[in-house]
Amino acid sequence: MALPQGGSIVTRSVWASNLETEFELIRSIIASYPLISMDTEFPGVIFHSKSNIRQPENNYAVLKANVESMHLIQVGLTLSDFDGNLPSFQSSDHFIWEFNFREFNAARDPHASESIALLQRQGIDLEKNQRFGVNIVRFVELLMFSGMLCNSNIQWITFHGAYDFGYLVKTIYDVKHMIKFCPNLYGGLDRVCQSLSLDRAVGKRHQAGSDSLLTLHAFNKIKNIYFSKISHSHVLNYKDVLYGLELF
Repeated sequence: MALPQGGSIVTRSVWASNLETEFELIRSIIASYPLISMDTEFPGVIFHSKSNIRQPENNYAVLKANVESMHLIQVGLTLSDFDGNLPSFQSSDHFIWEFNFREFNAARDPHASESIALLQRQGIDLEKNQRFGVNIVRFVELLMFSGMLCNSNIQWITFHGAYDFGYLVKTIYDVKHMIKFCPNLYGGLDRVCQSLSLDRAVGKRHQAGSDSLLTLHAFNKIKNIYFSKISHSHVLNYKDVLYGLELF
């Protein structure tokens, strides 16, 4: 990538106060910058494999145990086109994003002390994150409609990315998994929505935008019909599991 003369790469730090506007910017350019490189910062690893044999199911179990026990601290996103150019918004600079989250509290939450010490040495201000950071639930809501997900044109890039995606999955509900616990609901998205008397608001089946909106409507109706009488903490038991990857 050749930067314009005098230009530089600028990190756009995202906090609760500018979360909405930064996602608006991303939505406005995502079609032109479909390569997304992601990295996360989290409180280290506190559970380790007891086996010397590296097996996928064992790796997944250890990853899931760690992710379920801890909170995200930062997510970094770099958007580029297929020539490696970063968005500039018609300025001489080019931009990447760094989202800072509020949920982690070192005095209360599980963490690996050496990992937290490293992050602090690298300049992460955990107290500032707690005071001004992004609410992870709102982040995921905006992410779902950012154009970065449910979009066949997008390509995601990570380095050793299992934990990166693991922490994002932690905030996601899979409706196909949830209907296992809902009497009389089964089949594909259209079959489930027919049972729920839901109509498609826009588009056709197997169009990503239309399916994503219908999935949201299905989730909300399932939550209201089948889970309204249980506590919010119990509903969380159905989170961070992808259908087909359950361990039970």
